[in-house]
Amino acid sequence: MTYPKLPLLVSLVGFAKFAWFVAFNASVEAKRAGEAGRGFGVVADAVKDLAAKVESSSKEIMSTVGELDARIDALSREITVHDTGSAQEGGFHRALADVQSGVASISAAAEQSRAICDGLNSQMQEIEAEMHQTGHALDAAMGRSESVLKVSENLIDLVSHCGVETEDTPFITAAQEAAAQVSKLLEDSLRTGTVGEADLFDEQYKPMPRTQPQQHTTRFVELADRLFPQVQERTLGMSPKVVFCIAVDRNGYVATHNKKYCHPQRGDVVWDTANSRYRRIFNDRTGLASARNQRPFLLQTYRRDMGGGNFVVMKEAAAPIMVNGRHWGGLRLAFHF
Repeated sequence: MTYPKLPLLVSLVGFAKFAWFVAFNASVEAKRAGEAGRGFGVVADAVKDLAAKVESSSKEIMSTVGELDARIDALSREITVHDTGSAQEGGFHRALADVQSGVASISAAAEQSRAICDGLNSQMQEIEAEMHQTGHALDAAMGRSESVLKVSENLIDLVSHCGVETEDTPFITAAQEAAAQVSKLLEDSLRTGTVGEADLFDEQYKPMPRTQPQQHTTRFVELADRLFPQVQERTLGMSPKVVFCIAVDRNGYVATHNKKYCHPQRGDVVWDTANSRYRRIFNDRTGLASARNQRPFLLQTYRRDMGGGNFVVMKEAAAPIMVNGRHWGGLRLAFHF
């Protein structure tokens, strides 16, 4: 015998698990948000408790339904096989009483689950409202931070281009010299036929399978692996403040990084994000600005994502890499304050 509401109970258990999972993720995001997400975290914890109660109650109902189904099957067999004598009639009434008791238990449990679901729905609505409110606040904060950052960068860039010597000047000069060296290496490769122009300017990035963060290959990676390290590693060693020195194409693609960031991926996305940074496309705001800059140099301030929620604030000087008058990309030199 089957019950039309049994699939609903099964769905209720699944919904409870889904709600618990959503609430768990919400509590994690609330902790990341710090003080701004405290209220959000309280609501998320309450939803997790309600979801657990819904799942427990629904499982109890399903168990009761199963017992009821077995009793009804036994009753059906008893009625079919035996005549309606006094002994059988007594068994029938006892079985019927058991069925009535089971139905009453199901009804009570269903009412309890309905009440819990109502509470869960209310809490989910509160979470949605909190999410919208927090999202708007974060968007506004990010917008203000971006505006302040742009003003600051423009002021620093203006001072630097006026020829005034600052603490950034040695790094700007180093970036320009390294860019000129990479340009010459690439031009020599074209002149000797080591690489063709179409291969050198290849933008058909091919994803490397089973890599996260995603890595890509192009037709000039072997050339980059052979030529770039001699310039990149030498410039990296100019000062303890230098974090990295890389040549990127105009789309922010890093064929080969500094040796300390060129480790093969291990399958740990946090470790890989920080230590396996070659064959990757960095097309964020800072990365693209440096890659596509064609002025003598560009000076920026930004947060570098090291994976696992870790960021490092630094400056970056970038200079264009030109190959026979054609813009190939940029030399990015990042350093601490």
